[in-house]
Amino acid sequence: MSSYSISPKLKSNRVFILQKSELEKRFDPSWYVYLKSIQGFKHKKVAFKNLLLDNPQYGANEIGIERETNTEPRYIRITDINDFGELENELGKTASVIEEKYFLKENDLLLARSGNTVGKSYLHKDVGYDCFFAGYMIRFKIDISKVIPQYIFAYTQTDFYRKWIKAVQRTTGQPNINAEEYRSLEILLPDTLVQEKIVNIYFGFLSQKKQNEAEAEKLLTSIDDYLLKELGIILPTPPENTLKNRIFIVPVSQLSGNRLDVNYYNPQVLSLVNVIKSAKYSTQLKKIYSSISTGFNNETRFIEEGIKFLRTQNIRPVELDVENTLFTKDESVRITSIGDLLFTRIGVGVGDVSYNDKGDFAISDNVICLKLKDNKIGKFISLFLNTELGKVLLNREKRDTARAIISYENILNLPIPVPPLDKQKDIAKHITDIRQQAKQLKDKTKEALKKASDEIEKILLD
Repeated sequence: MSSYSISPKLKSNRVFILQKSELEKRFDPSWYVYLKSIQGFKHKKVAFKNLLLDNPQYGANEIGIERETNTEPRYIRITDINDFGELENELGKTASVIEEKYFLKENDLLLARSGNTVGKSYLHKDVGYDCFFAGYMIRFKIDISKVIPQYIFAYTQTDFYRKWIKAVQRTTGQPNINAEEYRSLEILLPDTLVQEKIVNIYFGFLSQKKQNEAEAEKLLTSIDDYLLKELGIILPTPPENTLKNRIFIVPVSQLSGNRLDVNYYNPQVLSLVNVIKSAKYSTQLKKIYSSISTGFNNETRFIEEGIKFLRTQNIRPVELDVENTLFTKDESVRITSIGDLLFTRIGVGVGDVSYNDKGDFAISDNVICLKLKDNKIGKFISLFLNTELGKVLLNREKRDTARAIISYENILNLPIPVPPLDKQKDIAKHITDIRQQAKQLKDKTKEALKKASDEIEKILLD
């Protein structure tokens, strides 16, 4: 029988050869990449189904409705869980119909079964209120006499598990893994002491992550107070967040144009707008801009190299992302240059604003480019619009139609405080320094995650 070898010109980590005898009734390469990744483990592998108390259960198919208080049961959906398997700290949703059979208990493991988040995991713990789960997730009740539930959760955060998800998921229509396929997952099962060690490593990382996030949030929160103080703006005391205070009446005579959206007339938002309008350095964007326009639709003309083409995903708060871009060759479409403000015009992230300090680029027709008469003040304006107060102003101007949208007129109507240039520079430097400190804390989180992942992988491989 002849033998084959891989050319040294090919990337050995992306190309491999299998003997016919090694095929397991599957022809998708991702499955064999996964099998290759778990070769050589010294710990026994146990099918997930043998570590469960009961059959898996699919969640409720109810429509989420706004949750008013923490006394109401919370409807846990995929979007309520972050990439680290943590429940987002917010009120979330509930439902009009709540069945007790979907209530979560301590150490219930939820796994997402479809969509781009397939494989995402959440291990339930007591959060002080009842929780029930949605139909796009599957509940697994872990037998604590056979395995530590926190270990199973930590295992679902490993690269081994992610490779299994990629290998097993069906991609017809949308990615999907059903309950039976999850039951077949073979989990590396070391002894209890090793399980505890791995649990301590991962949950130690989560603890460090929360500490870094709290410090970063404290830094970022200080930006608003600092900026308002420097601009001499005193905000009104917000009323108590009650249902009564969220209800208001607007006379027909006060309706403006064709605006019928509730947030536009919210008295609390209007009071903030009026404070900005009456502030010492207040003006409107319409008084200081030179032109405003969108880009063009280039969906069928992308190339691998050429002029960078920015889309909505490149519009990040304050800083423009020019690394993850597409390209076009049409030089006539260059539309944004240094000093411009770029806004997401429609869809997810509508109203997000970046300052262009990177160069000349083509932009999508879903991006608005605002050129200023004095491009030196763009940095300060972007910093202001990315404060909590600035986001309130932008949120008021966007229209919640079938897809949220913000127009030229909406942007130009924004009230903006513009102090003298020297003061702008001082404020911008101070805020930039704070954001840099916050970024460094986030980078520490990434480093901590890599360290934890490397430690867990080493323990499982040794």
